[in-house]
Amino acid sequence: MSDDEHTAGRRGEPGTGTGTGTATATASAADEADAAAGLSTAPVEDRDEPATGGGGTFGGAREPGARGALAWLGREATGWARWFWRQLTSMRVALILLFLLALASIPGSLIPQNGVDAVLVADFRENNPGLSDVYDRLQLFDVYSSVWFSAIYILLFVSLIGCIVPRTWQFVGQLRGRPPRAPRRLGRMPAYTTWRTDAAPEDVVGAAHTLLARRRFRTVRADDAPGGAHVAAEKGYLREAGNLVFHLSLIVMLIAFAAGRLYYSEGGKLIVRDQGFSNVLPQYDDYESGTLFDVNDLEPFGFRLDEFHADFSRERVDLGTPTEFRADVTYWDAEGNETSASIEPNHPLHVGDSRVRLLGHGYAPVVTVTDGRGEVTFSGPVPFLPQDAGLTSTGVIKVGNYVGPDGERDQLGFQGFFNPTYNIDEVRGPHSTFPEPDLPVLTLNAFRGDLGINSGLSQNVYQLDTTNMEQLVDASGDLLRFNLMPGESMELPDGLGTLTFERFDEWASFQITTKAGNEWALGGALAAVAGLAGSLLLQRRRVWVRARTGADGRTVVEMASLGRTESAKLPHELAALAAALTTSAPVLPDPDEDSGPDDGDRGPGNGDPGPDDGDRDRGPDGGGAAGPAEPAGPAGPAEPAEPAEPAESADSAAAEGARP
Repeated sequence: MSDDEHTAGRRGEPGTGTGTGTATATASAADEADAAAGLSTAPVEDRDEPATGGGGTFGGAREPGARGALAWLGREATGWARWFWRQLTSMRVALILLFLLALASIPGSLIPQNGVDAVLVADFRENNPGLSDVYDRLQLFDVYSSVWFSAIYILLFVSLIGCIVPRTWQFVGQLRGRPPRAPRRLGRMPAYTTWRTDAAPEDVVGAAHTLLARRRFRTVRADDAPGGAHVAAEKGYLREAGNLVFHLSLIVMLIAFAAGRLYYSEGGKLIVRDQGFSNVLPQYDDYESGTLFDVNDLEPFGFRLDEFHADFSRERVDLGTPTEFRADVTYWDAEGNETSASIEPNHPLHVGDSRVRLLGHGYAPVVTVTDGRGEVTFSGPVPFLPQDAGLTSTGVIKVGNYVGPDGERDQLGFQGFFNPTYNIDEVRGPHSTFPEPDLPVLTLNAFRGDLGINSGLSQNVYQLDTTNMEQLVDASGDLLRFNLMPGESMELPDGLGTLTFERFDEWASFQITTKAGNEWALGGALAAVAGLAGSLLLQRRRVWVRARTGADGRTVVEMASLGRTESAKLPHELAALAAALTTSAPVLPDPDEDSGPDDGDRGPGNGDPGPDDGDRDRGPDGGGAAGPAEPAGPAGPAEPAEPAEPAESADSAAAEGARP
């Protein structure tokens, strides 16, 4: 084939026989497919889809007889099973399942759950009997342990595993393989450059092999047709490794989250200063655990609140903002060894597998109540719960073991406010203007009657049920309400006794948790971020360097690069490699450039092909002697030449980076 015919066949121009052009195109397509094979471990779409007609969906025609029916049934079952498995392990279905999992979690956040707050569920059932029956049928009170949520979770888990395992083995096979041989026509690659040199082909290939190996490419040398050789190199395997790490990390996170949900315990405890806590179930104020957690597995430890430090800003802009929030504790382990520690909001206490976190802070007035006989019937701190940023706190005092002046047993109840910095107005009534105790005042109302604590039903210690109680009145007949400062006392009417506000202590609330899989979940999340970054930032690419002896006896050097995706970095990298290689393979000037302007013959840059245009050597920038430069980027298919004009040379097409 002549040089012009070679160029025309490459660009789809007239002048090439139909059979020859078709054979060349077929060979080139196969050549390019081999060069691009293995750049990704993404599964190839299987064309074995269910048929719409004939004797069966997958099994074809059914042969007569029982044996034929069984064979047909087996082929059908196998075909459908394979089709279902391909759909389940596709990335499309995995994304759909991931979306469904997020969607299925919404009811668990909006509807009270039995495993979180059984009391709230009971209240919901009482207030919404009809809707509760529907929720029960749909398992909406137990979303995370329901059949449909578990099915989505398991299907997502299987989908990820079914997608990752074959891709992992395929990637391992690629790591053990060798970069593919260079295509016969490197000029069809997205990034391409060529030039002539006096260096021997063996020296050029050796220098290219050393250069690419130094740039951390995996390289292999191979011989071409007589008088030539090439180097095939590949780089960027971490891109596919990052993709696989990301998906494997998702599996690890799913396992960790499932373990954390099934095997965990979580409870809260409010502790007044100088009081302690032991990690046993009766000590908790509230407690919940996972299905597989046994309360006997609670970490054997305890701690005591020694001191609480809370400071608040007095600057006008940040007025009331906490500047210090720290609980000093002494904790002991199973062996009884005591250790001092400090707990802050972002620095929990670690004891074995348990974590103790600081949640809140408030005040506990210390109150002493004497009965009608003058004997102390109640004495101790009573925690009041904050209601606003100024720590306006509400609470109740229940005196169940009380004896009246007539010797009859009775019960007293007090409810009201504790304000660290007391203030009162017509709108808000008694309230606190600052969270620190600048003017501590205890404001109470008094009640007498049945507290309901002997009914056998559980009660909230921070609420007072006054259904069977009457409020005390003062001497003037008004409802009794009084304010006390630390150290002051109040005589109750009708000789019912006294109430003394001794002082106030501080309290802190803690959350004690034990969860499985936290470290695995954190490791999986970090690995997922690292894998995703690698899959997005790195590029898998291949580079080929070919050196052969040209028709004039000089060495022709060709370099080409191919990436998994189109990237502007590919030509830049190839240009840098070509520039580095020219130190060992210096560029020779193009012989056509020796002709002067008066020769009557136009040079190769003017569209008039030279006598050896099809194999004419070009510099790395596509211009002969100009030296290495950035190769042209990929372009769309070249348009056929107009019939009135001569066919463009292969040199010009390659210099433009045209892709057929």
